[in-house]
Amino acid sequence: MTMEEVGSGRDAMEIDGFNPEGKEKRRENSVPDGFNANYLKVYYGKLFPHSDLFKWISYGNDGKHPACDQSYIGRREFSFTLDNDIYLRFQSFNSIHDMENSIKEKCPFKIDIGPVYSVDPAKRHAYAQSGDNVFTPVERELVFDIDITDYDDVRYCCSGADVCLDCWPLMTVAIKVIDTALRDDFGFNHILWVYSGRRGVHCWVCDRKARRLTNEQRAAIADYFRVYKGNENSQKKVSLGGASLHPFLVRSYIEVLKDFFEEKLLPGQKLFSTEDRYEKILEMIPDESITSELRGKWQDNRRSSISKEDINAIRWEQLKHMLQSGKHKAQGLRRCVEEIVFSYTYPRLDMEVSKHMNHLLKAPFCVHPKTGRVCVPIDPKSCEEFDPTNAPTLSMLLEELNMGGFRADADDDWERTALAKSVKFFRSSFLQPLLKSSKEEMESAYNAKLQLSKNSLSW
Repeated sequence: MTMEEVGSGRDAMEIDGFNPEGKEKRRENSVPDGFNANYLKVYYGKLFPHSDLFKWISYGNDGKHPACDQSYIGRREFSFTLDNDIYLRFQSFNSIHDMENSIKEKCPFKIDIGPVYSVDPAKRHAYAQSGDNVFTPVERELVFDIDITDYDDVRYCCSGADVCLDCWPLMTVAIKVIDTALRDDFGFNHILWVYSGRRGVHCWVCDRKARRLTNEQRAAIADYFRVYKGNENSQKKVSLGGASLHPFLVRSYIEVLKDFFEEKLLPGQKLFSTEDRYEKILEMIPDESITSELRGKWQDNRRSSISKEDINAIRWEQLKHMLQSGKHKAQGLRRCVEEIVFSYTYPRLDMEVSKHMNHLLKAPFCVHPKTGRVCVPIDPKSCEEFDPTNAPTLSMLLEELNMGGFRADADDDWERTALAKSVKFFRSSFLQPLLKSSKEEMESAYNAKLQLSKNSLSW
């Protein structure tokens, strides 16, 4: 299929026997699973929400208001990863048409979004030759990257890039904890959570004040969230601060982490079902007399009739009772229960991603080349309902185009695919409120500038 065929309109599109007359082709003409350049050409030509993406990163600088920054979008960096890992850094576009045409032409396997620079990144060499060091990032969303591979020491169902419905809730917990803090503790409103397409989630904080944070300020916010500081070889994996927990940690523990650990993670991952598993937990208790007593109990009842499901809850209650009983309170061991819960459940952030303005992050609605799954937005209000194994795949979407026929009420092709729900959520819950706020801020700044000008003239 040529690029001309992809871009030449609705009637020219045919995928694996698609019938433009609307006559159904049944399952024998379904699209094979997989990921390849031909599938991507159709996806970028028919389904990818180019306009929505462009409107987002323009933040109202569309030329329709005298306060618009006409150079804003042209100073944003895009990075394309092509087939065979060919990287094209510092791409820039001045219009939606430029961006859309470039994506359709180059058919990138991945699109990353970088910062807004002081000058057009595509012309950075010209500015470098002038001798002035003017090429520097000046604006960038505050971003977070959470990868489930960083939880391999606390999940026993999967490892590496594999993920299932038993371990994915760790990502759900991360969304709940981080999203609440960003809104309640920092006052951010325009926050976008996106499935990475394989094994994690990305967060984009898009408020104007977030986009203008310095690297030092970003590092301070990242450090606010930093509780998990260990690795699989360290016994003490978290640092909870002084004698009393920070209010943010108290809220996270009470509202999210404690119940998740006891009701989902404990039975789901069977954390006390075998000796090697409960030994990892006992290593976190700095009192040998307690660990020896618990170890003795658990080794003695290995031959009991207690079911594996019950044994996790029973052993956890025994551990809590010993650590939280009055005789151990003075020894500071009561905190161990909280430390265990935080070690197993607290979000594990890639700190470097959040600290620096020039870090690239994959764009929403890309397709992950390893899984073929689309990086769709996740609603933080109902994130527990998100199922990564059910996220739209490239082949699924193309098959829906094949089988769906034409709908008179569908303005866009994505409206008759599984992508419709995600695009509509992106628009209604994120993009529209963001653009409304951006326009209001632009209008307010413009009016303030006019008033200042009037005041100066009155003198």
